[in-house]
Amino acid sequence: MGAAEAILEDDGSLYELAAMVVGAAADAGLTVGCAESCTGGLVCGCLTAVPGSSSAVRGSVVSYAIPVKHEVLGVSNEDVLEVEGLGAVSAECAAQMAEGARRVLGCDVAVSVTGIAGPQGEEPGKPVGTVWFGLAAPKGTLTRSELFPGGRAEVRRAACEKALRLLYEGIVETRA
Repeated sequence: MGAAEAILEDDGSLYELAAMVVGAAADAGLTVGCAESCTGGLVCGCLTAVPGSSSAVRGSVVSYAIPVKHEVLGVSNEDVLEVEGLGAVSAECAAQMAEGARRVLGCDVAVSVTGIAGPQGEEPGKPVGTVWFGLAAPKGTLTRSELFPGGRAEVRRAACEKALRLLYEGIVETRA
């Protein structure tokens, strides 16, 4: 079995976390969505593995390419994507991705994931394993950064887990 299959089908802890997110959103009458880069749709894949997820999951924008981040999600070229030191792997990009997903998907709470899963792609100050997350909800937008150890599969799995946890926190905060 490949790493993607393990993440989407046989990873009990990710499945339980995704089921918690879907259940909490459905119970609160909220919808969720994702904007994913380095995870390539795996976060939404985890959510939609849960039966009944259509009651809460609006979808995901897989914005792996820079033009998709800009043209679909509205991430600013001038203020983020073309700025040295910022770019696609930054708090600013993660925030704008999450806000864009919330707008484009018409959901209550959206999470974004953008980072360097490896094995290449390291930039000055941004080693492989650097991942930024955004969470956009009615009460505002926040960002978080993590540096995950391991190879590509481990970084992507850890990013999925963190994104699901952030979605859950956003749901709890929104319904409070």
